[in-house]
Amino acid sequence: MARIAGVTLPNNKRIVIALTYVFGVGDTTSAAILKQVGLDESLRVKDMTEEQVTLIREALEKSHRLEGDLRRDIMSNIKRLKDTGSYRGTRHMRKLPVRGQRTKTNSRTVRGNVRKTMGSGRRALTKT
Repeated sequence: MARIAGVTLPNNKRIVIALTYVFGVGDTTSAAILKQVGLDESLRVKDMTEEQVTLIREALEKSHRLEGDLRRDIMSNIKRLKDTGSYRGTRHMRKLPVRGQRTKTNSRTVRGNVRKTMGSGRRALTKT
């Protein structure tokens, strides 16, 4: 059972997939780290030795911000945008899409799945 940055990696997955369970590590970063360390991507987590886990942990922590530090940075960036009163900050405050998406139709999940059109949500007519 390998732990990297406070996250327990699933045993039966390939290491290239299991590393993406760590916040801040995606597919590309995972493959690059394994190439840098010199491990095969098809290696399963349960078959790894402690030395291999230590190599991956050190390479990740040396070159990338992970988990708590990354989450803290993201939250501080959003807080800075809100405090300065920028357009992006006000969009974050109102919980609306920030990156220019349209909101007339395609923001149902952000707006709380509100349907106000005539045909949606009508109850079925009963036969009399």
